[in-house]
Amino acid sequence: MASPRHISVSEASRPHLPRHAKLRFDETRKVWVILAPERVLAPDEIAVEVLQLCDGVRSVEQMVDHLAAKYAAPREAIAADVVAMLQDLADKGFLTETREKTS
Repeated sequence: MASPRHISVSEASRPHLPRHAKLRFDETRKVWVILAPERVLAPDEIAVEVLQLCDGVRSVEQMVDHLAAKYAAPREAIAADVVAMLQDLADKGFLTETREKTS
């Protein structure tokens, strides 16, 4: 079994769900879930909002700026929470990151 690529989330990271994981709305249960092979995770409302910003293009810094403006909340508090949440998801194999291509 191949070991998953672990990432260290920072504000410069550009996280996204790996190919094997999908964020979907479960109509039956009326909740958002992350579907992965043999695993399902039901993130809370805030986590879903952050995950919807994880497109591999936006950096964590851009996501934090967006959320701080949207909720008129202290940027430092949002940054700490977002980085911790994304790191937890990355550690569980639900996130990876876009890396710059090197030639």
